[in-house]
Amino acid sequence: MANAGRATVLAREMPLENGDPVKQRGQRVNGEVSGTPQLGGTGDPPLWGTPAPDSSRTEAMAEGWEPGPVLGDGDVTPRGSPRGAGRHEEALMAELSELVQKVVKSSSWWDRHGVDIGILACSFLLLPAGFLCLRSAQAIPFLVGVLTLGVVHHTLTVKGSHLASHNALTESKSWGKVWAIFFIELCSAFTAEQATYNHVKIHHGYTNVIGLGDSSTWKLPFLNRYIYMFIAPLAVPIITPLVALDLLRNVEWKAALRTLCCMFLGLYCHYWLLLHISGFQSPWSALLCMLLTRSLLAHPYIHVNVFQHIGLPMFAADRKPKRIHLMSLGVLNLPRNVLLDWSFGHSLISCHVEHHLFPSLSDNMCLKIKPVVSQYLKQKKLPYNEDTYASRLRLFLQRYEELMVHAPPITELVGIQ
Repeated sequence: MANAGRATVLAREMPLENGDPVKQRGQRVNGEVSGTPQLGGTGDPPLWGTPAPDSSRTEAMAEGWEPGPVLGDGDVTPRGSPRGAGRHEEALMAELSELVQKVVKSSSWWDRHGVDIGILACSFLLLPAGFLCLRSAQAIPFLVGVLTLGVVHHTLTVKGSHLASHNALTESKSWGKVWAIFFIELCSAFTAEQATYNHVKIHHGYTNVIGLGDSSTWKLPFLNRYIYMFIAPLAVPIITPLVALDLLRNVEWKAALRTLCCMFLGLYCHYWLLLHISGFQSPWSALLCMLLTRSLLAHPYIHVNVFQHIGLPMFAADRKPKRIHLMSLGVLNLPRNVLLDWSFGHSLISCHVEHHLFPSLSDNMCLKIKPVVSQYLKQKKLPYNEDTYASRLRLFLQRYEELMVHAPPITELVGIQ
């Protein structure tokens, strides 16, 4: 089993589990990679600004299994490999898909959707208790209210929005769109079209591909390591709607108007409830409480998003490997954590590899197929990256400039059998 230290690209080559080397093209020269195109360097505009297609096309992208590349580059067989290697990789993915499909077909609706819907429903039921606790003048009940609303907010905005973007909450396409609008726009104050397109189509379609799904949107190279890791996350509740407003230029006016109405309604309802239910006396105290609850788990939210991809092998768009190697090399699982499993979902924490291989499955189903996927990858001597939260945090603090400031080296697979 590969851990994060072994999976992280440190030099010109990184051994795979079966002994085949992963070689780097070019080397760092003054913080950049020589001999490679800088498609997604730190100076490029963030991927959030990538215009999404029209809404009907976005809906299709979010349904079922995510489509493959559409930019014309396609997957390629690694250099030095026999011509049959590409077909062998496709056969591996087909075999794994068949094993997973057996688990899915044998699972009940409760396993496929009910467990996660139940978690989201419980979160809604906790909202009244959270707002009422904030009425207390005593410290302990007030803190309980803050913690309750903070956890509920992240459960709805992270777990709910993520599942909705993949249409993993329901079998219905129409209801899938309704849930996406509700969780992404009303609860999260973001635009559903852009969130779905950039996450589902780009990040999942081109995981760890330079300039596309390389997670470079999470990099802010002008911030030092301590500000980025420990202070900047507090601004996530403010930055999110501002970014959404900028992205509305890329959607049709009807969708933009709907997004504006949903964003305003969600933010105003939160503000109104704090004033009239929780009893806040001034608008500024209500706004401060909104910021506090909405940023309660912002630190692990930022950390998880960078820990599970950045520092792992990155590929050029025209030389990326087949899906099973792309996901096994470029994705990492963190250990199970009760709070983060509830608030973010298994697919973002301990089952991220499984989620990237089968993105339309719910959090509970990703957890259910985890033994099948991990055992299969180990049997086929493919990487299955795992590391602890503390270990990744130390790694990013120690090598912040290499991982979060400089452009990453490009990995090239050689001789996969």
